[in-house]
Amino acid sequence: MASLLQGRLPVNQDLLLMQKGTLMRKVRSKSWKKLRYFRLQDDGMTVWHARQAGGRAKPSFSISDVDTVREGHESELLRNLAEEFPLEQGFTIVFHGRRSNLDLVANSVEEAQIWMQGLQLLVDFVTSMDQQERLDQWLSDWFQHGDKNQDGRMSFGEVQRLLHLMNVEMDQDHAFQLFQRADASQSGTLEGEEFVEFYKSLTQRPEVQELFEKFSSDGQKLTLLEFVDFLQEEQKEGERASDLALELIDCYEPSDSGKLRHVLSMDGFLSYLYSKDGDIFNPTCLPIYQDMTQPLNQYYISSSHNTYLVGDQLCGQSSVEGYIRALKRGCRCVEVDIWDGPSGEPIVYHGHTLTSRIPFKDVVAAIGQYAFQTSDYPVILSLENHCSWEQQEIIARHLTEILGNQLLSTTLDGQLPTQLPSPEELRRKILVKGKKLKTLEEDLEEEEEEPESELEEAELQLEAQMESEPQELSPRSKDKKKKSKPILCPSLSALVVYLKAVTFYSFTHSREHYRFYETSSFSEAKAKSLIKEAGNEFVLHNTWQLSRVYPSGLRTDSSNYNPQEFWNAGCQMVALNMQTAGLEMDLCDGLFRQNAGSGYVLKPDFLRDAQSSFHPERPISPFKAQTLLIQVISGQQLPKVDKTKEESIVDPLVRVEIFGIRQDTTRQETSYVENNGFNPYWGQTLCFRVLVPELALLRFVVKDYDWKSRNDFIGQYTLPWNCMQQGEPVLPPLARTPALGCLPNTVPRPPAFQVTAIYTCSPRMASASIQPPSSCTSAPGKG
Repeated sequence: MASLLQGRLPVNQDLLLMQKGTLMRKVRSKSWKKLRYFRLQDDGMTVWHARQAGGRAKPSFSISDVDTVREGHESELLRNLAEEFPLEQGFTIVFHGRRSNLDLVANSVEEAQIWMQGLQLLVDFVTSMDQQERLDQWLSDWFQHGDKNQDGRMSFGEVQRLLHLMNVEMDQDHAFQLFQRADASQSGTLEGEEFVEFYKSLTQRPEVQELFEKFSSDGQKLTLLEFVDFLQEEQKEGERASDLALELIDCYEPSDSGKLRHVLSMDGFLSYLYSKDGDIFNPTCLPIYQDMTQPLNQYYISSSHNTYLVGDQLCGQSSVEGYIRALKRGCRCVEVDIWDGPSGEPIVYHGHTLTSRIPFKDVVAAIGQYAFQTSDYPVILSLENHCSWEQQEIIARHLTEILGNQLLSTTLDGQLPTQLPSPEELRRKILVKGKKLKTLEEDLEEEEEEPESELEEAELQLEAQMESEPQELSPRSKDKKKKSKPILCPSLSALVVYLKAVTFYSFTHSREHYRFYETSSFSEAKAKSLIKEAGNEFVLHNTWQLSRVYPSGLRTDSSNYNPQEFWNAGCQMVALNMQTAGLEMDLCDGLFRQNAGSGYVLKPDFLRDAQSSFHPERPISPFKAQTLLIQVISGQQLPKVDKTKEESIVDPLVRVEIFGIRQDTTRQETSYVENNGFNPYWGQTLCFRVLVPELALLRFVVKDYDWKSRNDFIGQYTLPWNCMQQGEPVLPPLARTPALGCLPNTVPRPPAFQVTAIYTCSPRMASASIQPPSSCTSAPGKG
């Protein structure tokens, strides 16, 4: 069965050389540097490696897993080995998700260029694939995987093994009937198009067929009027349904004759359902759709805690990669803990712990390079400054020289503002949050008054130190005697403009003594206590001043708290350990999925109103409860949980969770389907009543039922309530929690795995993915 790549990629010398193989050095650390033989497989979609040419090879990575390829000088690890290996011979393969980067060193600059250019060509090609091409390639990968003797055809024995790999439990007689039906050549094996037909017979969707026939008069196609009826009745499209129907038919109907006749076949209907247009996530919420001209304090801001760490808080690795990954996922507030380093150069690490150290200037350079790759809206540097006067001056110099015009070092117009500027006004600007010697008013005076003496200068600095936020101590440092903090350097102080850090004492004290450009940080315990004791005051506080919440110092494993309860109070910068996957990061990703993933989400009206009476613990009218009905219908191509056991089949169930105010937070789940991860059917309806939908997040979780222990996680998808489409949507690909493992290299990466659900109240037919849609209209390799 030919690969999709064959005949579609231009003939490229780099790819041909990669398919011959290259001996390169794989680098994991300063001490782990081993030679490995890397080769691009003939399918053009996977790279395998062996200890030597001709040795036993095993999968290294799939092209679909690769995000980008970086040059050697961009690698923190390779830079540290520059005396041993020329940087021009090195390169880094960066993967999607949380998989570690792969650093390689070729034997020559030419070989490194061949692999960098070739890999980037393949990555660009995969990125440009449409839905059908991804499905074709996925089927081709499965065929290659199931064709154990690699003779280009599959026997029934190989098909049986493949069914188990694909999570299918099927009666042998029934499987053989499907096999014979697909074997048009009656050769006793399946080739190309025959395998496609076999796959289509496996993925018959009676529940979708029933929906199709409900609107189709002949059961074969939807006429334009019938499709308009479907869009109006099921998808709640209203008056725009007529124009939309024509657009969708033109986009998703695979046959040219169908497009000319303005009809939609079953294959076209399925393609629509599994497309972005049929997605549960409302496409109007995907681009920037919110007002971005409000003051900064009116937005939730995607925020990271101890951004430099890629592991735990005690012994974990510090790396600029932490900043790169956070910024590329849309994070807009990163934290930098700075300490005195050797040779006069400040370093970044978690103080009083065994975490590794990185140069501050490398952190600033990475931030400057990646700050606006994902979002044009402002990035906030939350500085935790523990440095001496001399090294603070170095900090200020690095910020100014490396960031250049990106760094905001004065007010936008040079005038004293009356409120914080907006994200729109601060596009592509980097703001410093930290301690400050003077008020903004004093900084903007036309004629700066010099202190009369060194004593007066010192008094000003000590006063500023008294006002600044305290650094939370780690468990190891609590027993140590506190040392006096260094005096703040004026050149660093001057770089703090709109985000002066001050200590919080009480809401009354803040109202009476603080200004709108001053911001306080709260430990999770303190913030929880304030919400419980004075929830409405906290809400009002956040209507005029920025608040940052950070995890407890006791979370040495880099675990996270639930951010929802702090968003409920209007806290803007709810900082999370972004290196740690799990429910908490799922909620964060879900909230910030909207608004182009810009890292800024406008808070609801009642959290921006200076006269708001909202209390997150005791919400009262004018909130009107809404009822959500979700009919969970079926799933498609769910991945295995235990990938080491070829015979294991999942018993999937779907849990639907609501996160919002305490009264709205709940969950319900379907029953489990025994031994069917390929096309499980549930057909169950779940009902929820939500009091404050403006704050609610909806999370779909698929789990593998286990009667002996906790159910195993398969995948999830989270989105804001207000971003749900009405009608009959399909959940997009479910995200796997990387900490629980990605799909193994020995198993083809599916383009999607789906869970289909119909919901009402914001209804639509919803589906989710780690494997492909059930429609296949062409044989892989033909197209």
